[in-house]
Amino acid sequence: MEQTSFTPDLLKEGGDEFSDITLRPLDLSDIDDFMVWATDAKVSRFCSWEPYSNKEDALNYIKNSVLPHPWFKAVCLNKRPIGAVSVTKNSGNDICRGELGYVLASQYWGKGIATKAVKLVAKTIFTEWPHLERLEALVDVQNAGSQRVLEKAGFEREGVLRKYLILKGKSRDMVMFSLLSTDPQI
Repeated sequence: MEQTSFTPDLLKEGGDEFSDITLRPLDLSDIDDFMVWATDAKVSRFCSWEPYSNKEDALNYIKNSVLPHPWFKAVCLNKRPIGAVSVTKNSGNDICRGELGYVLASQYWGKGIATKAVKLVAKTIFTEWPHLERLEALVDVQNAGSQRVLEKAGFEREGVLRKYLILKGKSRDMVMFSLLSTDPQI
């Protein structure tokens, strides 16, 4: 599969370290890089999963959930995974909608990388999945960083869904964001 990439000027200014961001399929051989973010409690705070404590469980997750997933990509910096992004398609009457999810190693937060990765998804997903008309993302109301990522990537904040789901034993309010196939790309 072809990698999608770009070189953001903001990241180039800091040197070669942030010169190239790409999306590509995550593979079993990426386990060591995967473990960097998957074991970090700061990263998993707003996710449905708990931090991984061993490679065997992580390898099983990649083998059983990531590899068969129709659109799950590693977010790579200079070809090395530092996070992941996925689009989960709906079915039946909801086939026109897909849900975006993403995660990034905490040492890369606040550098514009997640925003760039989400923009890459938005740039390609409506072409790859022509049936898709709406890409949506649910974000915990307390996750201000993720809300900023989506706003900067051109998603529209639609509103708060009160007590929408149970996350780690507590009912949570979630903010709904969306991007339509007809929206202008940023």
